Amino acid sequence: MKIIDISRDILTTEVYPGDPEPRVQSFQKMEEGDECNLTALYMCLHNGTHIDAPNHFIEDGATVETLELERFIGECTVIEVPEGPIHGAYIDDNITEGCERLIIKGNGKAYFSDSGAFALASLGVKLVGTDANSVGTHGAQVAPHRAFLGNDIPLLEGLNLEDVTPGKYFLIAPPLKISGVEATPTRALLISDYLFWGKK
Repeated sequence: MKIIDISRDILTTEVYPGDPEPRVQSFQKMEEGDECNLTALYMCLHNGTHIDAPNHFIEDGATVETLELERFIGECTVIEVPEGPIHGAYIDDNITEGCERLIIKGNGKAYFSDSGAFALASLGVKLVGTDANSVGTHGAQVAPHRAFLGNDIPLLEGLNLEDVTPGKYFLIAPPLKISGVEATPTRALLISDYLFWGKK
């Protein structure tokens, strides 16, 4: 089984402007004579590779612990797009219905315009992923997020797709179980030869 780790490191990934910097604090260290190592982590839930639940932009929307796990485990399609905005016309010309999990590779610099987000959401996808730190862009985040999250389509943001070629994969990227929050880190993986994956 070939596993491709498409996660970014929480502590070294660039932080979205305005979000708090992550940090770790050691409470016990074996090198200082303690019986074990004990560390706490402080971070924004949107740092590194993470999942946005509807509650991020939708009042009374679903929070992380209520998301359907099957959305984050299963066949996905990785496509490579040009840097810059992804408009509705691009979605209409390149994406067809039936793609349940779509992951966007755009060198971290592709983002959805309002029309692109609404066009993709209308195709009935279960999950949208991107190697950018957000599906929107600075100053234009609300409409793209609401287009997806308002249709109960969770987002997988901040992926590392440098070693991934476009194609079909098996995705494993479940959310952490944190009650009542709008986002969570995840360890996202692609399996390229999916030995256990197939239709009966």
